[in-house]
Amino acid sequence: MNYDIIVLGSGPGGYVAAIRASQLGKKVAVVEKAELGGICLNWGCIPTKSLLKSAQVFNYAKHAASYGVSIEGSVNADLAEMVKRSRGVADGMSKGVQFLLKKNKIDVISGFGKVKAGKKVEVKDVKGKTTDYAAEAIIIATGARSRELPNLPQDGKKIIGYRDALVLKKMPKKMVVVGSGAIGSEFAYFFNSVGVEVTLVEFLPHVVPLEDEEVSKTLAREFKKAKMKVMLSSSVEKVDTSGSGCKVTVKTKKGEEVLDVDMVLSAVGISTNVEGIGLEDVGIAVENGKIKVDDYYKTTVDGYYAIGDIVHGPALAHVASHEGITCVEKIAGMDVEPIDYGNIPACTYTNPEVASVGMTEKQAKEAGYEVKVGKFPFTASGKASAAGKKEGFVKVVFDAKYGEWLGCHMIGDNVTEMVAEVVAARKLETTGHEIIKSVHPHPTMSEAIMEAVAHAYDEVIHL
Repeated sequence: MNYDIIVLGSGPGGYVAAIRASQLGKKVAVVEKAELGGICLNWGCIPTKSLLKSAQVFNYAKHAASYGVSIEGSVNADLAEMVKRSRGVADGMSKGVQFLLKKNKIDVISGFGKVKAGKKVEVKDVKGKTTDYAAEAIIIATGARSRELPNLPQDGKKIIGYRDALVLKKMPKKMVVVGSGAIGSEFAYFFNSVGVEVTLVEFLPHVVPLEDEEVSKTLAREFKKAKMKVMLSSSVEKVDTSGSGCKVTVKTKKGEEVLDVDMVLSAVGISTNVEGIGLEDVGIAVENGKIKVDDYYKTTVDGYYAIGDIVHGPALAHVASHEGITCVEKIAGMDVEPIDYGNIPACTYTNPEVASVGMTEKQAKEAGYEVKVGKFPFTASGKASAAGKKEGFVKVVFDAKYGEWLGCHMIGDNVTEMVAEVVAARKLETTGHEIIKSVHPHPTMSEAIMEAVAHAYDEVIHL
């Protein structure tokens, strides 16, 4: 065998798995056809957050007077410079992954990898030359790409996906964003913030439809306050790109509406990268576009494992990373416990931000729980008032009978930095009273968690 472990893909699942394997004394190689760091570092999480930061700074500058700051002259959004900064941040992070792999003595094999029987990986390089490598274990971490619908064929110019949106050379005047999950909502917020006339179209009755309904309604209200048009329970039926722009036919409850825009951004989910990588040749089972694995990411064939977007569970970078660590530690013979998919935090980096973990109030009631619900609005938060960011709230859901913390849902400034407290508390089976008695610093946004819990137990002070 050439290696102990070969990892196919260097995204947040693949490179993390490789580094953990090296830490455990394994001889490791990573196969990557594009940039190190995968979609997350190069075309997803990191560059989008960079653009969103630019939008936030632009908005602060526009409203500087409300903070007592005078700015001479006009404030303009320079898309080219925003994109340049975003690409620079992504490149820096990718170089960071390159450094980490080198530091951990992991071989990087450049080319397109394909699994073969007998615990082998065939790699085709840019010149078309193929080389076989063997390992005791092969971890498939090939990730996913933007999903394309038949009525929304992406051409990279008028109908675009998230990769195209990250490197636009010219700002459209009008845009339709299809899909209001995290990706769609974030891009809708960004383009709206920098002056594009945005229409957000969502098939379901709420934006960010996986979130608590109160959170979804609050975000939709904030979008509308920012002059964004939000069309719920609506679907894009067709897009006519024959003219200079796009004629977008949207089906609503009231009938069809045609929107004239410059560009359509399709954010209707992802498709897994499971085609053409040799799964059928090896006999690895795929179900509904995802590779079948057990609790420790072993596929239906011995010696082959799969992690990240290509297996069950939420398609999130932090999930892929933890799956990679769990998978490698199990291969190494360590005593590990399966990941609790009920305790995975979700974050959306709009303004206000959205963060959540666990069950919504509706899900908890449907599961048969008698619930205690607490809610603390940021209008009552001293830190939020000082920051001029009073939108949103923290909402907590507890089981009334045994006190289990079932869920927490937040919308507001910097809430994506706060949700980890709840994840850790739920992991440790912390009670509501223990949270109330844990002294939170003042003034902070995080006080709202303690106050919301206190509200659930009728002990809230500042409401």
